[in-house]
Amino acid sequence: MTSSASDASTEAAASKPAASGGVQSLERAFDLLERMADMGGEVGLSELSASSGLPLPTIHRLMRTLVACGYVRQQPNRRYSLGPRLIRLGESASRLLGTWARPYLERLVEETGETANMALLDGDEIVYVAQVPSKHSMRMFTEVGRRVLPHSTGVGKALLAHTPPDEVRALLARTGMPAATEKTITTPEGFLEALEAVREAGYAVDDNEQEIGVRCLAVSIPNSPTAAAVSISGPAGRVTDAATDKIVPVLQEVAEELSVVLSSTGAANGS
Repeated sequence: MTSSASDASTEAAASKPAASGGVQSLERAFDLLERMADMGGEVGLSELSASSGLPLPTIHRLMRTLVACGYVRQQPNRRYSLGPRLIRLGESASRLLGTWARPYLERLVEETGETANMALLDGDEIVYVAQVPSKHSMRMFTEVGRRVLPHSTGVGKALLAHTPPDEVRALLARTGMPAATEKTITTPEGFLEALEAVREAGYAVDDNEQEIGVRCLAVSIPNSPTAAAVSISGPAGRVTDAATDKIVPVLQEVAEELSVVLSSTGAANGS
């Protein structure tokens, strides 16, 4: 088979319908983008080929298309990184995520009486993407879009609870562990112990660690395509140990429901 015939065969195979009924080349392109995000930083074609199992010519063709569209950038060293056009998509998706989550956060407020939040792990930081405030006159408020470091938050603990210790230490080394209050955990060993407590209990607590007088309870959302968590926050005088016993099951139930929403492909039945 000649080179041109081989290339044509590869093109035809890549554009044929996928087993899901979609377009195989699109599925492969998005798979490569997700692999790049998971691998972090710059990647080479051979690394993507080894990770995905796709042949180098197919990888090269898909990456060339993604570069032309601005979703991937080729660096001077000929390695590849995620491109700037993805930022706009990510920002829009974050806003939509907050819209989808709102009914579930409203339920949390109704059943717990406290402010409900949804947060993501974005790089090394926690970003709040949605909030529904408590109806109490004394309530907590976190601006949507606010970024905080994970070590002083309940959502940060919930999101990192199942991350390998070496990765947690590396993250903490990059961010530092500044004290927001006198109760903030400021050592990697102390934070790893707190993560062990989260794994044992099934939920995380921020006990006056981000702000004095405020307690937060958080759980991660299982099987979320991006690391996400839901939480409630309120005055320490209301979010007591007794209240925690009632609030945590509601948090866990809402997280499970959000898991179904976020893990859904969105495909219509019979399409």
